[in-house]
Amino acid sequence: MVEHELAAELLGDDAAPASRDVAEYALWLGDDALILSQQLMQWVARAPELEEDVALANIALDQLGHARSLLRYAGTADGRSEDDLAFWRDDLQFRAAWLFCLPNGDFAHTIVRQLVAASFQFALYSALQSSADATLAAIAAKAVKEVEYHRDHAVQWTLRLAGGTDESRRRMLVALRDTWPYVDELFRDEPVIDRLEGIAVRPSALRAEVDRVLDAVFTEAELDRPEVAPSSGGGRRGIPFPALGAILAEMQVLARAHPGVTW
Repeated sequence: MVEHELAAELLGDDAAPASRDVAEYALWLGDDALILSQQLMQWVARAPELEEDVALANIALDQLGHARSLLRYAGTADGRSEDDLAFWRDDLQFRAAWLFCLPNGDFAHTIVRQLVAASFQFALYSALQSSADATLAAIAAKAVKEVEYHRDHAVQWTLRLAGGTDESRRRMLVALRDTWPYVDELFRDEPVIDRLEGIAVRPSALRAEVDRVLDAVFTEAELDRPEVAPSSGGGRRGIPFPALGAILAEMQVLARAHPGVTW
């Protein structure tokens, strides 16, 4: 009974299997969420305030929930489970955009990454609620409510750090410059998008809305967009971020050390 209820929560009752292209798209979004969750959990017991330990852990758990839903749906295309996809793929098989794989750095780096990631995910899931694919639409409808909080949390910390001490502002400026090269990849249209008209959200169509939100935050925080060249990226095409292998090694070590174990 519990297993049935969990499946219903994650996928929706009587969900049809994903097509190959839909599964690829679900992997994009699921891998983004899974890697971001793994990164954020590293802040537990290390955040600058006790309240932030709880806040970042909750955001990480929300992202993990989104990843479970999306990876489970992606796995229906070829019979793999969410655990198969999380623990038994190597870095060349992941499809996370590079921004989600960036190291936590100091707290300012994590907040800038969160600001961009959450602004992108909010625009994405808002649009994906209208997908012709009922399962993707249902996942998005649940995720968008949680990601709205993630975005608000990042906005408040951006304003706080940018308007705080000289040191907090300096760190925010460094973090913004270090993160900005990885923004463009989020909005690049890959060939699979052309085959998913009415199902997937075209990444390039989200740029204006995300820019509007970020520009409003930057104006209030008196921050300028850095003038830096975009990174090559390639996460969607199976070109992994250099640090992804190390992230996966930590995330997958227990499952690989004890394959098939149950708790």
